[in-house]
Amino acid sequence: MTASPFRIVHLGVGNFHRAHQAFYTQKANAAAGEAWRITGVSLRRPDTRDALAPQGFRYTVEINAPDETRYETISVLDDILVASEDPSSVVAAIADPRTALVTLTVTEKGYHLRPSDRRLDLDDPKIAADMTAEVPTTTIGILAEGLARRMAEGAGPLTVLSCDNLPENGAVLEAAILAFAGERRAGLGQWIATHAAFPSSMVDRIVPATSEELKARVRQATGQNDAWPVATEDFSEWVIEDRFAGPRPLWEMAGARLVPDVRPYEMRKLRMLNGAHSALAYAGTLAGKTFVHEAIADEDLAGLARAVMTESGETLPEEVRVASGEYAEALIKRFSNGALNHRLRQIAMDGSQKLPARLVAPLNERVGKGLESPGLERAIASWIAFLGRDFRDGEPVDDPLAERLKAHWSSADGFVSFARAVLTEPAVFSDLAARRPEVAERLAAHAEAIFAA
Repeated sequence: MTASPFRIVHLGVGNFHRAHQAFYTQKANAAAGEAWRITGVSLRRPDTRDALAPQGFRYTVEINAPDETRYETISVLDDILVASEDPSSVVAAIADPRTALVTLTVTEKGYHLRPSDRRLDLDDPKIAADMTAEVPTTTIGILAEGLARRMAEGAGPLTVLSCDNLPENGAVLEAAILAFAGERRAGLGQWIATHAAFPSSMVDRIVPATSEELKARVRQATGQNDAWPVATEDFSEWVIEDRFAGPRPLWEMAGARLVPDVRPYEMRKLRMLNGAHSALAYAGTLAGKTFVHEAIADEDLAGLARAVMTESGETLPEEVRVASGEYAEALIKRFSNGALNHRLRQIAMDGSQKLPARLVAPLNERVGKGLESPGLERAIASWIAFLGRDFRDGEPVDDPLAERLKAHWSSADGFVSFARAVLTEPAVFSDLAARRPEVAERLAAHAEAIFAA
């Protein structure tokens, strides 16, 4: 195998990255006879580094196919930095001339966007603090500072590849970086526009959280005492906009697809897979289910998932809409994989940031065309009822808007009052309540019925 002079820095080295981009990179290395390496970055906690460092950052992936379970060792990671401990080390890794790519899985909230226009929120306290910090600590700030160092040191071009579930994630990330750079350092924005590329990508693989049961299965199957293995399904997909500033692994040799436009594929995934997942997470949790495979085995909940997929599928671009029925059936089979134990609560977190692209956007399009959308409306109403149940029962709500949503609960005169207040949240629903009050009233009434059931 030929050692590559280049490497990847990955921000957000969680389970998904380890079962997806790292997996693809190792497979591409094997197919192409290259040796790309990945330096991972944990943005907040040292858990993953502390677990993997004693085993040389190698780990096991458990792949659950319908007819077999197999185990593979991934060894492409060579280090994990922890940004909260030493952000300067992350900046230095990005600025290193050997780094040809930075990839990201930092979730939607890691971008610090304004809900109104999906542009960088320069008034966000963390972003504002980064503007004057010697070493920034946010994802956007660290990336911009790394690019500034590359400019100053003549380190060469860089590709920054978002792998997060955001529509047009590359363009959104580029705009955020340019906005930050323009405020922080003269000339940096122009250099970035000339020397950096921000391709969009769509990623798809179901990856649940690591459990003690998984560790025990890996130990029994492999004889290895892996401190942080990861489980996943046999299916995986990666569609990447073919726009790079320099060298890259030959991911297509591992099954990735390089295309001129990712948008149809990311819309299909967000609206059909992620939308149905969110619907199952909220309605399924309210129905007493714990895992996705339990929810999809319930006839009523499976009907909800199918309705969301059908309604959302009808809003897709023609090139992917024609096969949306087959795609939906494949999703139902994937959701039924009981070996994954994918927790509904894991999917349910950060609902206020997930719903706009997954459920609200297709609903708005259908409302504009005069089409009924009982599945999408029930899914959205289930989220509101889910919030109400958790607030009523004193459960923690894992959501960036948790305090605002809880304030609505505390000041509400009954559940319908709470639901109406939530439906006016611009970050989630934009102006839906003002523009289509009859839809908002119907959603509030539906949420009340679910909450009371």
